[in-house]
Amino acid sequence: MSAAGASGNDPLGRAPPRPLPKRFYRAVGMDVGEETFRILLDGRPARTPAKALLAVPTRALAEAVAAEWESQREWLVAGTMPLTRLANSALDGVAGREDALRADIVKYAASDLVCYRAGEPEGLVRRQAELWDPVLAWGREALGARFVLAEGLMPVAQPEAATSAIGEALADCDAFALAALHVMTTLTGSALLAVAHARGHLTAEAAWAAAHVDEDWQIARWGEDAEAAARRARRWAEMEAASRMLGLLA
Repeated sequence: MSAAGASGNDPLGRAPPRPLPKRFYRAVGMDVGEETFRILLDGRPARTPAKALLAVPTRALAEAVAAEWESQREWLVAGTMPLTRLANSALDGVAGREDALRADIVKYAASDLVCYRAGEPEGLVRRQAELWDPVLAWGREALGARFVLAEGLMPVAQPEAATSAIGEALADCDAFALAALHVMTTLTGSALLAVAHARGHLTAEAAWAAAHVDEDWQIARWGEDAEAAARRARRWAEMEAASRMLGLLA
């Protein structure tokens, strides 16, 4: 068989898109347990990709996840089920590994975005200070985390007390909160922005804007191409879903 034949006659050798799974259930429900709320499909417990029970810790989150399953029509479209995907990640990838997730978020704090400042141009320097300095001040006051600033991209060692303060802020987070915070941290490059949002100091929009100071500066000067705009829109959708999950856990 030729290479083209093996790849579905695509001249670029790309794999054909996977077919969407068909909706296999009629009714969506919810079962209340001692400490969790399970999603039911035709009266049977829904399961994650790793076959764990799809059970979440609050009624509000369960209702939102159930609404995503109910909204599916003939096919199951994963892109329209962001809370379900996050819940699956929490159950399959975080539960039982909470300490590892905390450590990974703290690792981001050791090279946190808001600590690395441009030396020029003046407008970018001013904009970074405008959005990032209040976050650092909040970290000092609310968490006791005093970070060191650096100019450029050369790494700077952060005080252990600062990174430990981020770890302490995550100590009471369960698998679902950690899954959401990890998504926000990786999307923004900043554990401090993620924690500030989780603690109610920043809205999701404000944290997102702070994470994109440099990018927005370049867009203002040179414009933005369609592919980059689409990629950013997808990333914002992930950020928004993670923020929503945090709110539904409260």
